Amino acid sequence: MDDQTEGLRALAHPLRLRMLSLLTGTALSAAEVARELGGTQANASYHLRQLHAAGLLDVVEEVSVRGGRARRYRHVATTDQPLAGAGDGDHVLLAAALATELQRRTALRQPRVPAPMADAELWVPPEVWRDVCDRVTAAMTDLHAAARPPREQGTVRTSATVSLFAMRQEAP
Repeated sequence: MDDQTEGLRALAHPLRLRMLSLLTGTALSAAEVARELGGTQANASYHLRQLHAAGLLDVVEEVSVRGGRARRYRHVATTDQPLAGAGDGDHVLLAAALATELQRRTALRQPRVPAPMADAELWVPPEVWRDVCDRVTAAMTDLHAAARPPREQGTVRTSATVSLFAMRQEAP
């Protein structure tokens, strides 16, 4: 299995997607992740190790905790992560995990607050496609760079899920 496939498979789990989102804004230990997401430390530790092994998390520090050592992990989001080159089956697994996570987040949506949502299957000129992909990538990069720890004063809890891809030609 190549690194891209391993990374996609690691992402294809709704809890791991939540962990990556959480760890974009701050570095946390397994115990802290478990408290934030309402799970057990053992389960959080297992999933953090899977994400780390796939190259999606960095260990940014080790701290002493009650006679032991706790690793604190952080996710540094980039546009070259293991999504681009994996096989179709792996992308389908990731899309299913994203759909599950999007349903969970949508149930938490604030009513009467602007929430752009769009879906489209379109035919567009290649230069328009490249431009849109570049602008969406820039917007997601900006969001990831602005991420802060949960509930930090002056922040708004948000959700952003984007999946852009060119499709195969089908016979008419």
